[in-house]
Amino acid sequence: MMLEVLTNAPLNTVQDLGRPRAVSFGVSRGGAMDRDALALGNILVGNTEDSAGLEIVFFPFKIRFRKECVFAITGAPAKVRLDSAPMPSCWSMNARAGQTLIMEAPEKGMRSYLAVSGGVDVPIVLGGRATDIKGGFGGFEGRGLQKGDLLPCGTGSLLPLPPSGMGLSALPLLPDKDGVELHLLPAAEYSEFTEQAQACLVEQPWRITTHANRVGYRLEGTMALQTRQPLSLLSHGLLPGTVQVPPSGQPIIQMADANTCGGYPKIGIIVEPELGILSQMPPGASISFRMINQEQALAQARAHRKNLRMLAAQIAATKPHILTQ
Repeated sequence: MMLEVLTNAPLNTVQDLGRPRAVSFGVSRGGAMDRDALALGNILVGNTEDSAGLEIVFFPFKIRFRKECVFAITGAPAKVRLDSAPMPSCWSMNARAGQTLIMEAPEKGMRSYLAVSGGVDVPIVLGGRATDIKGGFGGFEGRGLQKGDLLPCGTGSLLPLPPSGMGLSALPLLPDKDGVELHLLPAAEYSEFTEQAQACLVEQPWRITTHANRVGYRLEGTMALQTRQPLSLLSHGLLPGTVQVPPSGQPIIQMADANTCGGYPKIGIIVEPELGILSQMPPGASISFRMINQEQALAQARAHRKNLRMLAAQIAATKPHILTQ
C-alpha cells in the first residue's frame, strides 16, 4: 500500500517517536513534536504507538490513498475532507483506493498528524524511522515531502467501520495565545542563577519568538536571567525539554530535534508530557513556568501514561472485529 503526495510540503515529514538510543552517538532523539498526538493516531488505526506517520505543519496538504486502508487525523484540528466529505479531528475512517485527503490549516494549534494502518514503512535508520532534517537521513529520503512522492506503508488491518468512522467525541484541549503554564524541574545550574533570576523565571510571562522550530524555541521576557557570576562550562549532554540560558539572558527550550550537547547553563527542565502542548503553540504565544519537585514530576508522568493506556483500552474495546489483510 502506498500514499501519493499531491502537494509540495517541505516542512511535512515522516515521524515516529524518535531515536532515544542514538543520543549517546550525538544523534538527536527527534520524532514527533507532539508525541501524544501521533500515539493517539496510531491507537485509532490499530498500530503500535511508535509506528511512523506524517507530521503536517505546512498547509494545504493533499495526499491520495493508492490502496484501501484505515487512517486517522489527530493533533491540531485541521479542516479535513476525504474527497468532498468533511471529517472530524481525532477520528479514524476507512479510505478506498483512489480517494484524496485534503487538509487545510487548523484554526488552533500548529501540528496535525496522519496515521495509517500498518504505519509508513520507510527504512529504519539508527533504530527509528523519524526524519532528521538536520542530518539528512531517516524518514523519506531524509527530507520533507514533495509532490509525487510515493510513501510505502506496512501491512495493517482493515476495520469494518461505519461510513462515518469512529474516534473521540471530545477533542484534547489545545493551547492558544492566551498562554499556558508549564511545569519545570530545576536543572543542574539552577543554583548558579541569582535569586532575582530564579524568581523572574516563574513570575513573569515569556513570549515564544519567531525563532521557534523543531530544534528549539527561543523565548523573550521583560527581564533577562543572569547567573551569580560568569560561567565557563564544557559542552554537556542535552535532551528535549532542557531550558538553557545564553548570555542574552533569554531562555531557549530544546525541542524534539534538540542539540545533543551544549555549554549554556541550564536553569530548568520541562516535564516531558507538556512538550507536546508547547509544540502546538504558535510564535507570539505566552507561556509561564511553575517549579515542581522530582516526586511531583514523576507522579505527573505516571498519571499521563496511565491516562493514555486507559484511552487505548477504551478505543480497543469499542472497535468492531478486526479483519486481517
